[in-house]
Amino acid sequence: MDILLVASAFNSLTQRVFAELGDRGHTVRVELALGDEALREAVRRTAPDLVVAPMLKTAIPADIWSSHVCLIVHPGPVGDRGPSSLDWAVHTGATDWGVTVLQAAREMDGGDVWASVPCPVPAVAKSDLYRNEIADAALDAVLLAVERFASGTYVPQPQDTPGTEAVACVRPYFDQSLRRVDWASDPTETVVRKLRGADSQPGVLDELLEEEWYLHGGHAEDSLRGRPGELIATRCGAVCRATVDGAVWIPELRARRKEGGPATFKLPAVLALGDRLPALPEIDAPWELPDGRRTWSDIRYREAGAVGFLSFAFAGGAMSTDQCRRLLTAYRFACSRPTSVLVLGGSRDFFSNGIHLNVIEAADDPARESWENINAMDDLVEALLTTTDRLLVSALGGNAAAGGAMLALAADEVWCRSGAVLNPHYRLMGLHGSEYWTYTLPRRVGDEEAQRLTRRALPVTAARAQEIGLVDVVVDSTPQDFGEVVADRAARLASAPATRRRIGEKKAARERDEAVVPLSTYRERELAEMHSTFFDPGAPYHALRAAFVRKTKPTSTPQHLKEGTSRVRTSGGA
Repeated sequence: MDILLVASAFNSLTQRVFAELGDRGHTVRVELALGDEALREAVRRTAPDLVVAPMLKTAIPADIWSSHVCLIVHPGPVGDRGPSSLDWAVHTGATDWGVTVLQAAREMDGGDVWASVPCPVPAVAKSDLYRNEIADAALDAVLLAVERFASGTYVPQPQDTPGTEAVACVRPYFDQSLRRVDWASDPTETVVRKLRGADSQPGVLDELLEEEWYLHGGHAEDSLRGRPGELIATRCGAVCRATVDGAVWIPELRARRKEGGPATFKLPAVLALGDRLPALPEIDAPWELPDGRRTWSDIRYREAGAVGFLSFAFAGGAMSTDQCRRLLTAYRFACSRPTSVLVLGGSRDFFSNGIHLNVIEAADDPARESWENINAMDDLVEALLTTTDRLLVSALGGNAAAGGAMLALAADEVWCRSGAVLNPHYRLMGLHGSEYWTYTLPRRVGDEEAQRLTRRALPVTAARAQEIGLVDVVVDSTPQDFGEVVADRAARLASAPATRRRIGEKKAARERDEAVVPLSTYRERELAEMHSTFFDPGAPYHALRAAFVRKTKPTSTPQHLKEGTSRVRTSGGA
């Protein structure tokens, strides 16, 4: 079918629905919801068989939904209504939730039901929940609804169908009054839940050091103590704030926008506070934590027999210069251990999205910080590529993009959860890219496919990535089970008779490749392109970065999304 996706943004869920429908042979195009007239024009231009809205913050005009079937993805069970469904799920401590695909109608979220899929609600941040359990359920619901629509025989069910258990529950907008932390009385668990419910957007508005900030992210700390509400320590760019019965780590802050002032954006908390931050102890966290310890660190290491696991969880998947350097230090430590297999990643949610554009944008010299950041990424990738005494596995429990996707390719094997989406390209940020991608990407997918991926700049499903050689193993598991499945598979790899032989062959292969074209040559070529972009004030990268960081609303739908994907393209054509 010809399907038009309508979305307020081409976010992770929209990308996944787009790519999965394309894999199944549908012609899929995207129109951003930038106004009723633009949407009407898109419908006239594409004449879709079906309109699907994976993430929509505004209503579809009545003249469109009355003449075309429009399916709305609502992140709540049947009967749930309102714009803050997931906020209420996290706030109320729900353990089970769901996603419903509704037909657009006059009453918001009140249309007939085409599909509904339940899902669990683990104790994770709202954005993590959205990208994983909710996205899994949403995809299943969309695919079922599309299949039912294509059959031509299915009749969607009204929400008030007699005999159903759904009861309409209209929930109000979850505003800041409901998110407010009372540092004088809220226990740690309550503070963490409030922070977790607003980790990505909109944050928890609070006063800190006599200024207003949005707090983003929260993790319990079980040993540090202080006067409730005061800052008591720092760690790896995060600040630790005391509660009535413990403390919480807050990785990121965003200044409240001043009237008439520019849009603000999230930054590592220590960087955001800058000179305002009083002298506080920097409390290091060991990479290996004892069982039962509750604290926060963005890098962890553990061992199980002959397998090492180096996990990292950077907010938004972005990796600053400091984070890259700290991860490289941890990687070198991991390589000093007597293991034959080293797994990178392996936890749920983002693997990596490459350089940290927010930190770069905030720098006194963004060009210089861009240069430092990309070199730190390259140093990390080079370390992986030159490791020849063990097998490396990149385990992608969640999405990876740009340099983060290329980082994964530096390993010997790439294992990817079935629900992850990959964006192995840089073009949309006006960059050539580095991370040795001109070496690693063609050797995996071939020159032609490498050019196609980087030119088209469209998301790729895990299944499609495996089909073209970008990924070696697709792990069909829940987000919660991914780590356990990876650990079991890694243990089998370490004990496999062929592993020692593969390690020996790996060293020989690296030497052969080095003799043909040294790794330094790839790096020099890539960095020459990046340097000319970073230090050219007129390069599109600077404006694109600023717009991305400040979430500037585009004026039109990008052409590559309007063109979308088609049956020919998804089956391997041009």
